[in-house]
Amino acid sequence: MRKVIHRKLSKNFLRLGLILLLAFTSSLSAQEGDPVKGKSLFNANCAACHQLDKKMTGPALRNVETRLSDDQGLDREWIYAWIRNSAGLIKSGDAYANKVYNEYGGAAMTAFPQLSDEDLNNVLAYTAEEKKAPAAPAAAAGVQAVQSSGGISNELILGALAILFILLAAGLYLVNKTLRRFAVAQNIELELETGRKPLWKAFVQNQFLMIVVAIFFLLSSAYFVYGYLSQIGVDQGYQPVQPIHFSHKIHAGDNGIDCKYCHSSARVSKTSGIPSLNICMNCHKSIYEYNGETSAEYSKEFYDGEIKKLYAAAGWDDADQKYTGDSQPVKWVRIHNLPDFAYFNHSQHVTVAGVECQTCHGPVEEMEIMYQHAPLTMGWCINCHRETNVDVKDNAYYEKIHEELSKKYGVDNLTAAQMGGLECGKCHY
Repeated sequence: MRKVIHRKLSKNFLRLGLILLLAFTSSLSAQEGDPVKGKSLFNANCAACHQLDKKMTGPALRNVETRLSDDQGLDREWIYAWIRNSAGLIKSGDAYANKVYNEYGGAAMTAFPQLSDEDLNNVLAYTAEEKKAPAAPAAAAGVQAVQSSGGISNELILGALAILFILLAAGLYLVNKTLRRFAVAQNIELELETGRKPLWKAFVQNQFLMIVVAIFFLLSSAYFVYGYLSQIGVDQGYQPVQPIHFSHKIHAGDNGIDCKYCHSSARVSKTSGIPSLNICMNCHKSIYEYNGETSAEYSKEFYDGEIKKLYAAAGWDDADQKYTGDSQPVKWVRIHNLPDFAYFNHSQHVTVAGVECQTCHGPVEEMEIMYQHAPLTMGWCINCHRETNVDVKDNAYYEKIHEELSKKYGVDNLTAAQMGGLECGKCHY
């Protein structure tokens, strides 16, 4: 009888073990997530406060499930509860929930009740991925190849010019020799150089030639002096080194940041304004390292170092994620500088006229280092006023004056010049 009971119990325990094994296996398979989908969910919901490998507004989340399991004995169900309703978990008196809440200064975490178990599994799968090695900088060989190709082409050009000069000299020598032979064959006597009046004496004694040369030199000198004086204050191509390297190529080009996000006063003010460090920190509180394309000249270490300069100037403690109050002004070097007697209003051009920033400042989205693209001379401005039509569509302010001036000039579209853009008082008063 006992043997029968033992056999039945053994069979029942075996069945129970199989059921538990199947349940555990199905639980594991349910918990497996897609890290690709998890990355998308993480960037959409978590990245504002969390990074994988760095503490920010919230803790770093790389291998968070393993760390919580090993250090605190917390399972995935606890993570579900925390993500969906952290405030409720704190109020329940959960020890670790209150510890995290107090450690991060009582910052409330946004609740995500809309995320399903599958969504959270995908996010956790993304956080469980191993950290990838940083991308290698762009090969310097490619840069060297470009430089060497440019050097070879220059050498070829110089070599071709040298050969051309030698051939020209040889041709002149042969022509001179041929002419002398021809003179000897024709019994033509060549005048000897000896006993002749020096050339400079003959030149000085010829008053007409002296007057012509004097006028030539006066006109040439006036031309070059005028050209030199015209370039005073014209700083086209000026490209100073700034105290903190700011790449317009990365910000305006690669990341597509609108110029007027940083230079917001260009919409409403005479000047475009210098962006405050608070504007920089709106993004760089979360962007603490550079992960874009690099080159031999500008490496990841270089860009990361410039971000640290920004932190030091703003007084931001990246480790504690808070401001220290010890800030330093950044002594930016001004690039575009008009004379004091010239008036220019950014808002009139940007907001009213709808002129794009690149019209005056060039392709800033391609500039690693900002430089003055246009000459910013009076002639350059006047040409723009002569060639640019005024957009009067849906602008009641211009309706009457546009109608009158259109009749006066007999045109449908008026340029800025025809609207008074050439009057001296527009820019000088």
